Amino acid sequence: MNKPKVTDTGIEHMVSTLLRTGVLISGLVVLTGGVYFGIRHAGETADFHNFKGEPGIDRIVHRIVLGAVDLRARSIIQLGILLLIATPILRVAFSLVGFALERDKVYVLITSIVLAVLLYSLIGGAVAG
Repeated sequence: MNKPKVTDTGIEHMVSTLLRTGVLISGLVVLTGGVYFGIRHAGETADFHNFKGEPGIDRIVHRIVLGAVDLRARSIIQLGILLLIATPILRVAFSLVGFALERDKVYVLITSIVLAVLLYSLIGGAVAG
């Protein structure tokens, strides 16, 4: 039985599709949340004299997801931003799988290091913040 061969061109095509899809989905989620936020808060007057940071519910991943499920506009926007952040990380992870399927040890090592650095900085930033 012939297995389809994994090629650099095939990986590049799938990675570019992943990146386009991730950016489009995250953009649509942010747009949806922004429109919903505008509809819900259209009559409010903006107070630019007092700074108010993001509420705690919109700073922790699982709370953002729960807030988006509960149709909180700010949580929907934050979810779109999280999806945008996740897109290049998924690209690196997908490339790692592709290089492993190609049995390209050098690129597997390099991509593993890049993925480890990305995850470390993401997790380290979340723990420190």
